[in-house]
Amino acid sequence: MAKGWVKAIAADPELRSAIRIVGLVDVNPDAARALAAEFDVQGAVIGSDLDAVLGETKPDILFDIVVPAARRDVVATALRHGCHVLSEKPMAASLEAGHELIRLAEEAGRLHAVVQNRRFITGVRRIRRLVESGALGEVTALHCDFFIGAHFGGFREEMEHVLLLDMAIHTFDAARFIAGKTPLAAYCHEENPRGSWYAHGAAATAIFELSDGVTFTYRGSWCAEGANTSWESAWRIIGTRGTLTWDGADDLQANAVVGSEGFLRELAPIEIPGPADPRQTHGHASVIADFVAAIRSGTKPETAGDDNINSLAMVFAAIESARTRQRVTI
Repeated sequence: MAKGWVKAIAADPELRSAIRIVGLVDVNPDAARALAAEFDVQGAVIGSDLDAVLGETKPDILFDIVVPAARRDVVATALRHGCHVLSEKPMAASLEAGHELIRLAEEAGRLHAVVQNRRFITGVRRIRRLVESGALGEVTALHCDFFIGAHFGGFREEMEHVLLLDMAIHTFDAARFIAGKTPLAAYCHEENPRGSWYAHGAAATAIFELSDGVTFTYRGSWCAEGANTSWESAWRIIGTRGTLTWDGADDLQANAVVGSEGFLRELAPIEIPGPADPRQTHGHASVIADFVAAIRSGTKPETAGDDNINSLAMVFAAIESARTRQRVTI
């Protein structure tokens, strides 16, 4: 994942001019040295002791790209050194740890935000703009399918609740952003299907109650071979006037009812606008740029921890519901 972050910075002229990498920390320093060599990172301090490297380099920002179990200590250490912190998702390994990080950031007077890069893509931004226009009427439901046979190897294949904790948060966060609603409750069934190469929780089906009577459903699997969806899921968004479908790639279609008679009413296509700001459609680069702009302007980044915890709360509500087989309030 660190490679993806450094690549995003290197490919964006504005980020290249705004950011200078002064340190690389890894439990395996050889991995950090390999990253520095691959991207020609000059003069960076390399080590395995985060506290020591922060003390030596005194950076403005720490990019936290560690596994979820290590996140709390890494973020807390960076905040103690006066850094702003941009973390990989999920924000924390528990809801309690997420609230603690919000508190620590407030006490330090620094920003802590989360890379929800999949809300910073063209399709999501276009859908959000269409929903805001009212062309679909009032949104009543969002339905998402995510089915990919993903063979990662490594830590994911040993994680508990791997789909919900490591991947579903992208779809949950995008749904919350698109609908502009607050999550209220969750029902979820989680399983590890026959043939799964994961240790736990490779598939899940969830129903969320959102504010204003909106329903969000999610069906997902990371061990579904044979007909992969997009990584962004396949979407159906229903409003009181019409429906939008999105394959998670380039195919967005929307129709609204224009007839007033007949068993099935006459439909007409809705023109789906482009994103309001194309600079917000470049995934990791857009999240990083938003974070840097917030530091410079003294504003709050879009994915600040005190907002992103609402997406994390959806994840842990789904996990708790799957464990107890009960409806869980958020």
